[in-house]
Amino acid sequence: MTDLPSGLKPLELAHHLRDQIERGHTYARARKHRFRWKSVTVRLTTLVLSAASTIILGLQNLDPWTGTAFSLIAVVTVVSALEPFFAWRSLWVLMEEASYKFHRLQDDLGYYIASHPPEELDPERVREMFVRYQEIWDGLSASWLKFRENA
Repeated sequence: MTDLPSGLKPLELAHHLRDQIERGHTYARARKHRFRWKSVTVRLTTLVLSAASTIILGLQNLDPWTGTAFSLIAVVTVVSALEPFFAWRSLWVLMEEASYKFHRLQDDLGYYIASHPPEELDPERVREMFVRYQEIWDGLSASWLKFRENA
């Protein structure tokens, strides 16, 4: 984590923090999309393979089909094991939460800047928002590590 630079005017400090928040939001948004795509892909693959294997098992009179069905069931088992291991769904939800928090902080900062003349901006208030920004990252990192430890 970085600290806020010193020597900036309150408005410059607020803009610096806004840029950091935007970078954090961009990071979370990109990860969220990637994890959501992987989670949905695994779920759909599991669904298609399960359905196909069930249909094929219904055609038990044909030995090649039965063998294929059992192969698909094995593949379903492997694919189903990927989601808990990589925790894509949990990470997707985690990034969704981080995006919400970054948006909220960005809105609060934007409103504060817009509702005060530049010379009346309080550096301490901007610093408090920076602390919130760091808390978002701390929470995100701690949750990320917990998900990865359990995988």
